[in-house]
Amino acid sequence: MKAFPLLVAVALLATAASGSVSVPASAAPLSEDAPVDFHEWRSPSGFQTGQADGVRPGPRGTLVIGRPAGTVEHTEPDLGTTRSYEYGTWTSPSYRPGFGATELVASWNATTPADTWLKVEMRAGTDAGDTTPWFTMGRWASGDRDILRTTVPDQSDASGYVNVDTFVAADGVTLRSYQLRVTLYREAGTRATPRLAMVGAMTSAIPDRFTVPTSPSAGAWGRELPVPRYSQNIHAGEYPEYGGGGEAWCSPTSTEMVVEYWGRGPTEEDLAWVDPSYADPSVDHAARFTYDKDYDGTGNWPFNTAYAATFGLHGYITRLSSLADVERFILAGVPVITSQSFLAEELDGAGYGTAGHIMVIVGFTENGDVIANDPASSSNEAVRNVYQREQFETIWLRTKRHNDSGGVSSGSGGIAYIIAPPGKRLPL
Repeated sequence: MKAFPLLVAVALLATAASGSVSVPASAAPLSEDAPVDFHEWRSPSGFQTGQADGVRPGPRGTLVIGRPAGTVEHTEPDLGTTRSYEYGTWTSPSYRPGFGATELVASWNATTPADTWLKVEMRAGTDAGDTTPWFTMGRWASGDRDILRTTVPDQSDASGYVNVDTFVAADGVTLRSYQLRVTLYREAGTRATPRLAMVGAMTSAIPDRFTVPTSPSAGAWGRELPVPRYSQNIHAGEYPEYGGGGEAWCSPTSTEMVVEYWGRGPTEEDLAWVDPSYADPSVDHAARFTYDKDYDGTGNWPFNTAYAATFGLHGYITRLSSLADVERFILAGVPVITSQSFLAEELDGAGYGTAGHIMVIVGFTENGDVIANDPASSSNEAVRNVYQREQFETIWLRTKRHNDSGGVSSGSGGIAYIIAPPGKRLPL
């Protein structure tokens, strides 16, 4: 289970249909001191706004390696390999979210055939007029034979630092603009290429908060989506090399539930590596292919939505402002994956406490309580849980909380994975 990367923001977002699109919160009014913006580049029209060096348009609106910009050597110590790779880059234009952001989380959708991988970076302009260096937000591949998927530690300057999958501005610093850069790699001498379908980022700025108001109905009370139910706990002890084993796999288990809700997922051939005695092998598969080597876990947020995108889905990380916002997605037929932390007594019926846990909101009861597929359950049959609306909204949306030692820890502030087919019309 993932411990949260510091304070995060609250917002209501909808995914864009195409192009270079900014999607600000709009359906419910947000206070001016809690802004959030999500912006993505996708499709030919979106990618045309950036700078291409060694990449060209590919099938279905993607970017692929064209005439490479150069060649580099890359060593993977754990794989025992040093290989030469050709590469090309795409750099976004500078984007201004319209407020001083304190955090940034990047998202991307791509496929990487054998002998290929990619790297996502960001740099930002600050309110003081400084420009950060390029920070790596992830070295990523859909497989694990060419590189080991990983975030990069020890990245910082006077403007801020990278905490796993989140850039956090230093105290007193805000980000006024940012750029994203994606580098596509293929082993020299091959014709394979990664295909980049989308890259984007969420920026946010939220003050500390221990409590949030309970939201009114947005029309989804009594609505429940038929999302498959998978328990992480029945996988306890399986493949501990992927973040400690199934008991820690809340994020990939939740992601796999939503992937399969959309009728997608790994094939029998994909699952051939899993011990045939294990139930629900697609959960083991999701854990393996969301695993972040440096973080040593499967809870990297954008790695999970990138995994979902390998099955032809559109996935990104955002923050929502209320359960009423989630209701709008439920009404559109879209389950929402949420991230929260709590003491056992703060969520009646859970029976446990956690410093960071992922669930899937699949609907709401007739009186507005949350119906969650909670993977921290004893069996698949026990995954469906009902949690009190007021309690759930608080543990999900707050950015500060009291921990079991009596100190103060951070909360997710409304983090959400949005995963849906690319053509799906999303709310707002």
